[in-house]
Amino acid sequence: MVGDVQRLQYLEAMGLGAWTSRYRLPNALPTPACEWEAPPVEAPTSHGARLHALLDDAAKVPPTPPPGETSSGATPSRDTDKPAVNASARALLLGDASPSVPEPAAEPAAPTADTGKAKAHAALRYDLQVAALEGRWLLLVPEVNAPDRAARELLGNLMRAAGITVDAALEFRSFQWPLVDNAPSTAPLDEARDGLRAYLSGQARRGWRPERLLVFGQDATLNEVLALEEARSETLSLPCWTLPSLEALKSSAAAKRALWPQLAVWREAWAGHDDAS
Repeated sequence: MVGDVQRLQYLEAMGLGAWTSRYRLPNALPTPACEWEAPPVEAPTSHGARLHALLDDAAKVPPTPPPGETSSGATPSRDTDKPAVNASARALLLGDASPSVPEPAAEPAAPTADTGKAKAHAALRYDLQVAALEGRWLLLVPEVNAPDRAARELLGNLMRAAGITVDAALEFRSFQWPLVDNAPSTAPLDEARDGLRAYLSGQARRGWRPERLLVFGQDATLNEVLALEEARSETLSLPCWTLPSLEALKSSAAAKRALWPQLAVWREAWAGHDDAS
């Protein structure tokens, strides 16, 4: 295949000017001006003479050894096809018989659609209700619907019992994954984690600066997405408390009694003593 430089030389020799687009990107700085040396003025020659000179120069290139006989043993590059192309151009110009041009090597078959489908996997699915306590603590509830009025009142009572006072009521927002149904997925777990991180990062405009997670209820998929290890979410790089579900806390007095000693830990952590265990 003729290189770009040699192709431009052929076009120029035949009197065909090459057109190259030039445009400036939006908000881009202008290209600095350069001082170019003027090319030496040569005696005008006909286009046919210039094209013949290019073909004669190409004919002087020594032939390359056949494949497998290079000194280094490496496979010759595609530049070895240039003499054959030059010979073909010379034959067409002079009216000679068409030289035999080696057929190009067969291109590897493009991957079929079945190959891509074989690598696709079903995306992880989970529904989540998210609220931010003064933008500092994230409350995660793995449920399809937002907590009802009784559950929100229960959360408010727990916070007041822990000595945590907030100015605004908790407002839960729904988040579900995947965002688009039936979308192909090549790495379901990584994509689910990236989606949750992107959603929480987008809530930073609301003033969310999470310091800790409180997860009410157990969900195997959500636990895998959060990568919970030793009371910490590796996905979000935040300490995490896993707590009973809101339904269990509403209906079970034993669940409330088990949670009561932890309210003192909440009080210390909210006051800034995050080293409390």
